[in-house]
Amino acid sequence: MKKITLLLLAILTTFTVCKNYAQKPEVAAPQKKVKLGAYYFGGWGGKNIKDDGMPENAWAVGLPTHVSQRMYEEFGSRKATWGWRDDNQRIMEQQIDLAAENGLSYFAFCWFWSKDRAAMNEGQIKANTRNAPIYQFMNASNNKRMQYCLMIANHKGAEIVGTDNWKAAADFWIREYFKHPRYLTLNGKPVVMIFLPSETTIEGLAYLQQAAKAAGLPGVEIVGLGVGKAKAENGYTSSSIYNTNPGYKKPSEEHTYAELVKSHQDRWYVDVKTLPYIPVATAGWDRRPWEGPKGLFGTGVSELSWYFVGKTPQQFENHLGAMVKWMENNPTQITQDKLALIYAWNEMGEGSWLVPTLEDPKGQYLKAIKNVVWTK
Repeated sequence: MKKITLLLLAILTTFTVCKNYAQKPEVAAPQKKVKLGAYYFGGWGGKNIKDDGMPENAWAVGLPTHVSQRMYEEFGSRKATWGWRDDNQRIMEQQIDLAAENGLSYFAFCWFWSKDRAAMNEGQIKANTRNAPIYQFMNASNNKRMQYCLMIANHKGAEIVGTDNWKAAADFWIREYFKHPRYLTLNGKPVVMIFLPSETTIEGLAYLQQAAKAAGLPGVEIVGLGVGKAKAENGYTSSSIYNTNPGYKKPSEEHTYAELVKSHQDRWYVDVKTLPYIPVATAGWDRRPWEGPKGLFGTGVSELSWYFVGKTPQQFENHLGAMVKWMENNPTQITQDKLALIYAWNEMGEGSWLVPTLEDPKGQYLKAIKNVVWTK
């Protein structure tokens, strides 16, 4: 009798626990308000041009391509917590975790043509250390946490010239990147961003759409970074910018981060949006490390510009919050999946970054993203 009583008690207890569990309301998983990405620059690998064995260039030993003498000596606090270099698989996977945990959904990798104004050379493209992070992301064991796309850096030093070269580039992108399972898509179409849109050809972009469909894709979402020139009649389907700077190509002069923020926020409102628009928020601009005789490559090739100081994590968070609010108020002017961007993930030479550095080892700017992007 005692055994029967104990058995009945156990059954009743189990039933009560299961009933209470079943009645417990489900807690909805937090969702992202927007699909936020960041531009990623691959200048932190390869061999520095000044690492040449000369005594006066001892500072450059072991440094990557885009660390200038001025950056090393005057702006050392911009060094990432893992060091100046990021050209290995472990650090890429660490960056994916950091980005994903704080609300970023994708990287837009700067992609570089083989040689300025030259013919297609696949070997040179794959060997270019600035393109290496793309392959590291593609091979990362944790890349399911994010997506990626290409931002074609079609500017001086890496220009694609002529329709034949644009066609060759299209075939390469489709074959090499677009079919990767983590490639960013919009309505099933791989997203490719082009800077500068004025240098493309209508025939080249038309071929990109045709070749993508021939390869089994529904087409390509072609984003022109430079709104005035990114038009449907030129082959573009969306528009955005890389960044904006009211003091570009002006004498070096100090200004406030608030001024830079305003210049970006003004663009959300005044850009002619005949195409869906991807708004951009800025993490800063201060290119002094690359300017002057101790600047980039030791030649001072970077043009002078204003630089912006006084940035704080709270100001950046407010800036992001304003962008999300603008998107909520303008649903017909943005892309269907609410794409947005930050300039930039790691443009330390230009003064815009999110990665933890010696001056921000706890990643306060990453936490600002987390505070804004996730629903409560």
